[in-house]
Amino acid sequence: MYLDRMLAPVGDCFTPEVARRLVELREDTQLQSRIDSLAEKNTEGELSQEERSEYETYVRAGNLIAILQAKARKILKEQNHA
Repeated sequence: MYLDRMLAPVGDCFTPEVARRLVELREDTQLQSRIDSLAEKNTEGELSQEERSEYETYVRAGNLIAILQAKARKILKEQNHA
């Protein structure tokens, strides 16, 4: 995956503390509620064009965070086995 390869140098910058904090990162409840609402409307095919753009932005950001969290987990796992 190209995005994963692009982010590899970022993962190399993680200290164990940064990796731990990234793994524990969660959306606040208000934002999560908005994402859930948009996801439901998306499933029902009821998103406006503006909502679709907003939802797609959240999905892309979530994917980016998930990749960074996976890199952080790998760093922590390697640290525990060292």
